[in-house]
Amino acid sequence: QVQLVESGGGLVQPGGSLRLSCAASGSIFSFNAMGWYRQAPGKERELVATITSGGSIYYRDSVKGRFTISRDNAKNTVYLQMNSLRSEDTAVYYCNAHSPYDDNYWGQGTQVTVSS
Repeated sequence: QVQLVESGGGLVQPGGSLRLSCAASGSIFSFNAMGWYRQAPGKERELVATITSGGSIYYRDSVKGRFTISRDNAKNTVYLQMNSLRSEDTAVYYCNAHSPYDDNYWGQGTQVTVSS
């Protein structure tokens, strides 16, 4: 059973930075892609960024130039560096792993709150 464990969330002022980590229980090479989603109160879960096993990267428009997704294959970990945070980035952030068999795995989520 695949387990994804997120960490790094917290409270930060507007303009600040946070780095989220997602540690997988197995090799992340086994996944087609890994990514980060977020869900704000009263809103649907939305895709923030993904990185494929081949290194292709996608960002939603609202985070381009501010967020950076990366992976450390040796540590089976995916990161999301978030800079210039805004109040609208406040949400629970979820790590996702997508397998070649079209299975999706989710972490438990980590809260990010951007507020002064």
